[in-house]
Amino acid sequence: MAKVRYLLSVALTVATTALGSQTARISQDWPKATPQSVGLDSATLGALDQDFENAKYPYVDSMLVIRCAKNAYQRHYSHDYAKIYYQEAHERGPLNARLTGIYNYFDPHYHPYYEGSDAHTMQSVTKSITSALIGIATYRGEFHASLDTRVISFFNATEIKNLDDRKRHITLKDLLTMQSGFDWDEDLPYNDPHNGSSAMEASDDWIKF
Repeated sequence: MAKVRYLLSVALTVATTALGSQTARISQDWPKATPQSVGLDSATLGALDQDFENAKYPYVDSMLVIRCAKNAYQRHYSHDYAKIYYQEAHERGPLNARLTGIYNYFDPHYHPYYEGSDAHTMQSVTKSITSALIGIATYRGEFHASLDTRVISFFNATEIKNLDDRKRHITLKDLLTMQSGFDWDEDLPYNDPHNGSSAMEASDDWIKF
């Protein structure tokens, strides 16, 4: 599992670096537009905004609608996560085997915002973003490895634990489509130690898990 996560981080870094020169030429701020000017219904967006504001869908932190390369609608919603997760943050559980530090999902110092900044935890969205960036970089000819490239070619095989034919045949495509074959079961309850996510979160180092 560690190799999977490491490679995904490498892939994201490579794609981000490859796109860096293009990104530098793009303004940090999307030009603003009214919903109507880009063919959106402001009443529908306003109703959704009120649902978020009134916590119909709890703990939504922001909403951003981009259409026609313009910022058509943007809202932020404030939540006191220190208060909301106070009890969970101080009781050990499947999502916080450690009561302090970045591996405690209920520690408001790190989640969902990092150290009081506007950097928001990404969770599994990272997988979709990585795939999108690899696709963009490949389309532009800036990422040259074939998706059929075996993952083992990126590592020193002598340092890989429990190396067998199954691991030798894992490709980039397998990782990007989440079909690597690694034992990972999240259909089990989070309080079940056999749940892959809970087992990782209880480990000393998620990267080496």
